[in-house]
Amino acid sequence: MEKLEIKARKVNSTLSKLKSKKKVGRKLFDDKNEEIVLQKLEQVWGIGGSDKEAAFFGGISIRAYYDYLKKHSTISARKEALKNQPILKARQELVRGLSGNPELAFKYLERKLPDEFGLKGQVKVEEVKVEVVYGKKTSQGKQKKL
Repeated sequence: MEKLEIKARKVNSTLSKLKSKKKVGRKLFDDKNEEIVLQKLEQVWGIGGSDKEAAFFGGISIRAYYDYLKKHSTISARKEALKNQPILKARQELVRGLSGNPELAFKYLERKLPDEFGLKGQVKVEEVKVEVVYGKKTSQGKQKKL
């Protein structure tokens, strides 16, 4: 009976050691300051940069980049919002430029409302009669292969 109790204690102590082991492997950003890396990532996202560009500028691997975004869904949502920022700025500039430039305003309307303002090109199609003859006899009585 005592032997069973001793074995049970050994098994329990082994299990507790396994559970309390520290995580092994590289840290996510190789001991870089997370706040600084995040600021760099946001800079690139704010100008519409790609994921590879953001990881490079932040000084982290692309794998660490994707692992970080997977663990932090709020950061991932912020990334999408920042990536849209340049598009919104371009739209604002376009709308500001419309007021003094009627040609630009017309081009904008042509693309946004093509049914109403688009160019209606007319295409003239002439009727052409085409006759295809297979196996036409030549003057020598032989069939000509096409």
